[in-house]
Amino acid sequence: MARVADHTQENNAGDNLPRRLFVYNGGFLTSRRIKRILHLSGYDVRLGKPSADDLIGVWGKSPTSPRGEAVSDKTGNPILRVEDAFLRSLHPGRDGEPPIGLLLDQQGVHFDATQPSELETLLATHPFDDTPLLDRAREGIARLHQEELTKYTAHDPDLMAPEAGYVLVIDQTKGDASIRYSGANEASFQEMLYYAQTEHPNAKILIKSHPETNNGHREGHYTTEQETDRIKLYDAPISPWKLLEGAIAVYVVSSQLGFEAILAGHKPIVFGQPFYAGWDLSEDRNPIQRRQRSLTRVQLFAGAMLLYPKWYDPCLDRLCDYETAVNQISAQTRAWREDRKGWRGDNIRLWKRGHFQRFFGSVKPVTFDKSEGQTLHWGRTDEDVSVVEDGFL
Repeated sequence: MARVADHTQENNAGDNLPRRLFVYNGGFLTSRRIKRILHLSGYDVRLGKPSADDLIGVWGKSPTSPRGEAVSDKTGNPILRVEDAFLRSLHPGRDGEPPIGLLLDQQGVHFDATQPSELETLLATHPFDDTPLLDRAREGIARLHQEELTKYTAHDPDLMAPEAGYVLVIDQTKGDASIRYSGANEASFQEMLYYAQTEHPNAKILIKSHPETNNGHREGHYTTEQETDRIKLYDAPISPWKLLEGAIAVYVVSSQLGFEAILAGHKPIVFGQPFYAGWDLSEDRNPIQRRQRSLTRVQLFAGAMLLYPKWYDPCLDRLCDYETAVNQISAQTRAWREDRKGWRGDNIRLWKRGHFQRFFGSVKPVTFDKSEGQTLHWGRTDEDVSVVEDGFL
């Protein structure tokens, strides 16, 4: 019980009286999940003109953020910057998936290296000497690795990584705010690819594209034009943990995969200034002078995943600890992996078919004809299929 009580104190500091949060981005109002997490975190989302004690809500450094920043400049009201947590959902938000957690920061935003954020301050000043906290962090890292969970967890579990021994270069989408605000630009990606080749002259180079590039939403920095006998563009929806396991080196600008590379045991070569750079866990080609502390990967995880985010439990509609959020994402991911190819129901009575659709048809509708596919058979059978029966409750 102590761990739950401790985390309640971490995540519910703003629960006494809601503070009015004036927003100028429709996403704060149209996303029920975001609005709900903010409310549970102690913020009352509003439209209009703020008064003296109110805050202004801004989404990171998005194209709409200048609206709120302009109001803040005029009125003097402080800004609360909001971003997705580092473990988010099955699919990207562009596909309509709500986040399982948010990052709320009144000091800055975690990917903006031009000024410290609350995350940077936390990583620079927290003692990180509490044994239960560090034990939770070790367990948290192990679970992400074991279940192959990442920011967007809907990757194909059947895909295998290429033969080990490659250098992994991480692409990002063009125009991503985390690139610009980490002191990098488009030229940084070409520089990164150049050094990956020259520093590993005998290794194959694998360029991992971003999920939103793979889905056709946004353009990346690399295309098939960069491909040679030695350089290959890799856009398959594979688990990042599998790719990291086979890599001999990881090159990154500011992608979150650099953070996951650290958790996987790498010391990534970093060309930007992301939140995970500057703690003696990466080789920084553009170092941040104000970050001088050495952290372990367990301490970095404790700050970035256990203490900094606001995690949400959609089943009980409340803020929760990291472990509860992972339970939720894990269950969703497991169901998606099992159902993603679709099911064929066999020996299913008509009155049961609606229930089957709700249980097993969230990714693809269940069919009840003689088509090919994974088969769910009601009741005992000698066939090599998945058998379904009523539960005990």
